[in-house]
Amino acid sequence: MQNRLKEFRNSITKTQLEMANIWGISLSFYKQIECGAKNPSVQTIKIFKNKFPTADTDKIFFN
Repeated sequence: MQNRLKEFRNSITKTQLEMANIWGISLSFYKQIECGAKNPSVQTIKIFKNKFPTADTDKIFFN
């Protein structure tokens, strides 16, 4: 997941801080998700999909 989330972030030219702010999570939690130390909850993924409707959440989080 971590590479796909980072690839998505880079494709939309956002920093980790910008992603965390848009997503509504802390920078620390975002970094943990991106590096694979933590997995986002289903609710957190739903919020991500709401904030980034064109993102392929299946590809980013489940493949």
